[in-house]
Amino acid sequence: MLLPSLQKSDAPTHQFEDALSEHDRVEALARELQPLVKQALERLPPSVQRALHGDGLGHPLHPALIHLPLGGWIVAGFLDWAPGRTEQRDHAADQALLLGTVGALPTIIAGWADWTLTRGQARRTGLVHGLINETAFVLCAGSLLARQRGYRRLGRALSGGGLILASFGGVLGGQLVYRHGVGQERG
Repeated sequence: MLLPSLQKSDAPTHQFEDALSEHDRVEALARELQPLVKQALERLPPSVQRALHGDGLGHPLHPALIHLPLGGWIVAGFLDWAPGRTEQRDHAADQALLLGTVGALPTIIAGWADWTLTRGQARRTGLVHGLINETAFVLCAGSLLARQRGYRRLGRALSGGGLILASFGGVLGGQLVYRHGVGQERG
């Protein structure tokens, strides 16, 4: 059961979510995209489909997986932006960024699997949440390429932007769970 204070409020995060997710274009895109995502997931073996939804865990898989990409990206951001950079630290930042970016792939897939079960404002918010986080993934993947090609400054900027977006996307993820109860029916 949702806490009454989280169901309706004038909190800035609620106001922002409402403004983002109540556009007709977001609803139209969600309505067209959701069946396509469902069809793609239905092509996976049933055991993989169940695993993506967290069957057997008692809760969705997506929130458990998010720690790997966020953890890697946070460590990379700390190593990139803390004073006293060295070649060894740059290498460690690159490895943390790689770990987070690779870890984002199953996290993204599990998130889309959960999104196929949403309706109404939760579906619209989930779509925006997903698109923001996929943009963060693309920025972090681009950062890896830039770093590999010797454009460290560009790489740092891209992954920094990715981390900021992923953090913002996480706020919307919190709205999905605590405001809309997405995933709370499992147990």
